Amino acid sequence: MTWVLLAAAFYNLLWGAWVVLFPNAYFNWAGMPRPMYPEIWQCVGMIVGVYGVGYAIAAVDPMRHWPIVLVGLMGKVFGPLGFAKALYDGTFTPKAGLIILSNDLIWWIPFGLILLAAFRRMVTRAYQRAEAMPMKEALHSYHLANGDSLAEASHKQPVLLCFLRHYG
Repeated sequence: MTWVLLAAAFYNLLWGAWVVLFPNAYFNWAGMPRPMYPEIWQCVGMIVGVYGVGYAIAAVDPMRHWPIVLVGLMGKVFGPLGFAKALYDGTFTPKAGLIILSNDLIWWIPFGLILLAAFRRMVTRAYQRAEAMPMKEALHSYHLANGDSLAEASHKQPVLLCFLRHYG
């Protein structure tokens, strides 16, 4: 997973830099008119480059940073859908779609597998936490600030317990 995300980071940073530095190159290659405002296309390059930074961060701990992978996969699914509409409308040439192979499609399976692994890990951890300790044991194991266990405190008087949960 780490190598996939590092490869995605490298690719996105490289592609983003190419678009920012040479905003008309893609349109010239695809045989399309240059955009009237190349700065908008350069912003797309900047966003792609920022995704690269995100993928590099996610590569450090893919299971922890799965939301970055999810957002990336969403972009890699929605991008081709937008291209398909532009192709249908005649805005983009079929040749322009070749970039979708390296920008989007090749990442679907690896990113999907990373997300599946993260989902399985979360489900397994939730199950393990729920099954880790019987209730009676838990009531005797957890202690309040005064040193009483939950079981002892609940025998003395009613106890209001607030369970706080955080992600991570």
